[in-house]
Amino acid sequence: MQKKVSLPTFTTDALTAVNNAVSMAEELVSNHYKMSASQWLHPKYDVKTLVDLNDTEIVDGPFAQIIRYEGKPDGGVLGSSTYDLYKICVQDHAILKVLNEHPEITLFPFALYVITHELIHIVRFSRFIQNFNATDVEKLTEEHRVHGITRDILDAVKAPPMHTVLTFYSTWHAPIDGLKSIL
Repeated sequence: MQKKVSLPTFTTDALTAVNNAVSMAEELVSNHYKMSASQWLHPKYDVKTLVDLNDTEIVDGPFAQIIRYEGKPDGGVLGSSTYDLYKICVQDHAILKVLNEHPEITLFPFALYVITHELIHIVRFSRFIQNFNATDVEKLTEEHRVHGITRDILDAVKAPPMHTVLTFYSTWHAPIDGLKSIL
């Protein structure tokens, strides 16, 4: 965990690019899972960047993380009214570091990959395809699986910057069967 004050954050222009990536990722994931607008609203989630994260939501390494909170409607007092609220915590500093180290990668396609990937996780959690509290081995297998689905979805985005991002993530696109030797 790092303190927010010492970390670089997105500029206003970068936040616009991230917001556009969120909108496109929602549409792409919704289309992939054939979800209607009403179904899409069911898995409740929020996307926040570094300026809106508390210190416990900031991590060193990943480009984003999902934290599951318990949501409750205003005025809801019964336990039966609670729901899972997923928070995608975008780690500006980690993304900006990669963009600085890899000038061939631009923010929009990179953010599109990261957000699409996290939304796929949320759909899989909310549909009980994957357990949020999985073992380490299950989490690693799921990461590879979700990277593969992300690649399949974004491969249809025929823009050169997207290809650069898919290449950046290519080691995560290995078939899951290849994991057996390292697990």
